[in-house]
Amino acid sequence: IAQHFHVSAAERKTLLVAGATAGMTAVFGTPVAAVLLAVELLLFEWRPRSLLPVILACAVAGFARPLLLAPGPLFPLHTEPVGLSALLVCIAAGLLSGALSSAMSVALYWVEDRFHALSLHWMWWPALGAVAVGIGGYFQPRALGVGYDVIADLLNHHLAVSAVLSLLAVKAVIWVIALGSGTSGGVLAPLLMLGAGLGTAVAYAVPGSDASLWPLVCMAAVLAGVLGAPLTAAVFALGLTGDFNAFLPLLLATGISYGFTVLVMRRSIMTEKIARRGLHIYREYSVDPQERVFVEEVMTKDVMRIPAAASLQQITSEYFGAAQRHRAFPVCRVDGTLAGMLDRAMLFDYLSNHPAATPVQELLPQRPALFALGTETCQSIARRMAAHHVERLPVVVDAGSLQLIGLISRSDLIKPAHTVFHEEHIRERLARNG
Repeated sequence: IAQHFHVSAAERKTLLVAGATAGMTAVFGTPVAAVLLAVELLLFEWRPRSLLPVILACAVAGFARPLLLAPGPLFPLHTEPVGLSALLVCIAAGLLSGALSSAMSVALYWVEDRFHALSLHWMWWPALGAVAVGIGGYFQPRALGVGYDVIADLLNHHLAVSAVLSLLAVKAVIWVIALGSGTSGGVLAPLLMLGAGLGTAVAYAVPGSDASLWPLVCMAAVLAGVLGAPLTAAVFALGLTGDFNAFLPLLLATGISYGFTVLVMRRSIMTEKIARRGLHIYREYSVDPQERVFVEEVMTKDVMRIPAAASLQQITSEYFGAAQRHRAFPVCRVDGTLAGMLDRAMLFDYLSNHPAATPVQELLPQRPALFALGTETCQSIARRMAAHHVERLPVVVDAGSLQLIGLISRSDLIKPAHTVFHEEHIRERLARNG
């Protein structure tokens, strides 16, 4: 749809994410988790311009879903409330899930590298992957397909532990080989199956607990570790089952799994391929330090000004001579209002086309085109400088009076970074022992 309209790259990305998350909502019936997935994994921002279209798309898909599919959770489940005794099991489940997530990610790209090392044309790689999938399906037929029925059986503890372990091993191998060979395949459903299989094994190792809880917990924790999206995974599992009693274990296990993968892996399975194309991938997002600071907090207030009535010859000798202190100067009228900015290149251009005795105010535009307000953020000024290829802007009280109050340069814009560095790296002890 976006290709048929005149939209920016940012708007096109938003529409792409809106379509993807709406599709996820339609399939799994999890609109809230889909919105969180957009924020944590696809958009890496929480801004109205992108968040509102995604919410709208997911809400519409959620309302339309019962018209085509059965309403309610995809895997309805009800576990018993947990007590303090489940805390250690949640931590262990999170660690195991994080380890499985890391192993799966490493294995996937190891297999992909092996395919790239083949002398065979890449066109045949999916065929080799298909052979591996077929062999795995021969020994474990339930590992084939989407696997929603298998996930339901795992969540309801309908499979023996031997069958679960066999299914887990075969599914992991054929999924890694299939994706590594370049075959287009799903990610969410296979991860759900693998995580639920791990959780079933955990449930057998923890007798006396709710056997349906741990497949659900590990299912979400593996998803969190592989995708690098703990909130999405916890809310996704909640939406799939409607089991609010499991929300606290889900939150803890997904957090543990995510923390494990952050410590041992540089990137998630979803971003590694993009990073291999030479694109920078970041796994964290936060408020830009420049967005937190206003211009008036970092600007230079003691500004050297050029009188608007000064001649070009006078300006050349007094401001751009051998003792030149700054690269550009604001030009101000007698009443202190801004007339414009003047640098050496502009001055020499004026001198080449006008007599040296010409007052500079006769050559400057009637009203300055570029300036900053003290109440604007450093981020907005940085973008303005970048768009107009300038290194400094005069700062005025307001756009009406144009009273000059300072000057902001590119060097001023890095001052917020010093504050962030101090907050994150300088350790202080505030409490003093009496």
